[in-house]
Amino acid sequence: MIDLYYYTSPNVRKVLIALEELGLDYQIVWTDISEGDQFESEYVEINPNSKVPAIVDHDGPGGRRLAIFESGAILLYLAEKTGRLLPEDPIARQEVLCWLFWQVANQGPMAGQAAHFVSHAPKQGIDNPYARKRYAGEVARLYRVLDDRLADRDYLAGEYSIADIATFPWTRVAAGHGVDVADYPNVKAWADRISARPAAKVRISDPREEKARNHVYSAEQFKTLFRPEGSQA
Repeated sequence: MIDLYYYTSPNVRKVLIALEELGLDYQIVWTDISEGDQFESEYVEINPNSKVPAIVDHDGPGGRRLAIFESGAILLYLAEKTGRLLPEDPIARQEVLCWLFWQVANQGPMAGQAAHFVSHAPKQGIDNPYARKRYAGEVARLYRVLDDRLADRDYLAGEYSIADIATFPWTRVAAGHGVDVADYPNVKAWADRISARPAAKVRISDPREEKARNHVYSAEQFKTLFRPEGSQA
């Protein structure tokens, strides 16, 4: 059994899709980052960086308990655990890993910053035109990279893989970081292909999910989540 420490976010969605795609037994452990659950000592032992997602595999290597944090590391672990979603051929494998690392180093962080300054900060009366332009521009560049990559292929690196699973959830929330996916037709077609997969349709049965998806944060929750001006939780 795998525990998935969960809150509504694209990075957590990656892991949820992978678990479903791979048919692994898992349970959701709700981790409300808007209320500071990520700073509790029990969670920090699992993820010293106090972010979501994280997993605990109670049947890890040799039957030992294993905690893993960072979405890319989790996806790589799950693929290696099952022997799926990551090619055995060394050249094809490296191609997948290049796009996986592209996602965790570029697409996710830049889209997250764009979403902060385009969507979240303005709801708190914060407007920073320079930051908004900076991150929106970089996200647009990354969508062009993605669209070019998908111009002559169905998936990022050959067959459907953890690279696609990592990248897809951020395109689902493109409007929040100021992007219309329809402007990138190859990305749109790729996202539609993934959306049609049963694993991509999964929803968790927790009433807190819908509230979290709405992203309506109080001033205190905003401070807990984003720690403006260097504040510490």
